[in-house]
Amino acid sequence: MRSQKEKMLSGDLYIANDPEIAHDFKKAKRLVRSYNQTTEEEPQKRQSIIDDLFKKSGSGIHLEPPFYTDYGSNTVIGDNFYSNYECIIIDTANVKIGNNVMFGPRVGLYTAGHPIDSLIRNEHLEYGKPITIGNDVWLGGNVVVNPGITIGNNVVIGSGSIVTRDIPDGVIAVGNPCRILRKINQQDHDYWELEKKKYYEN
Repeated sequence: MRSQKEKMLSGDLYIANDPEIAHDFKKAKRLVRSYNQTTEEEPQKRQSIIDDLFKKSGSGIHLEPPFYTDYGSNTVIGDNFYSNYECIIIDTANVKIGNNVMFGPRVGLYTAGHPIDSLIRNEHLEYGKPITIGNDVWLGGNVVVNPGITIGNNVVIGSGSIVTRDIPDGVIAVGNPCRILRKINQQDHDYWELEKKKYYEN
């Protein structure tokens, strides 16, 4: 018979107060508390905690305290990741974040779900669905990503958006529920190249 943790990570119903799951949860809480008590003068200590907290993490990761996660051990983060204040990653299921990803303040990735039927929900059964975020993605402040969502590469999600469906590559998406506003295009590139040129000229 499968363990509760195996059921959790496969997206099936499970009970969270299982001893193995509780052990992972307590470890994450200890590491998160330690991280949130560090200062900008302790980069090596922060890096050590990041290495211990996540399943896998790349180089150039910066988590602006406070940061919160349930387990960390179910999350993979690529290179050059930045999260602003009060990022929350509920990694009941696997979370994968690509390279060159930025989060504004109070971004939440929520893999956890609960049965709609109250009788089943009251038996403390819950489930999780994975979240995947591609490379070169920017999530604005207060964005919420719901369970089971995949966000493609080169995507911008506007602040305050609630992402309830998959988002393809190369678009700007906004709203509640989050919808595609338009594709990112050559005009965007040309505009920001001009702005960059002005920056270096001044």
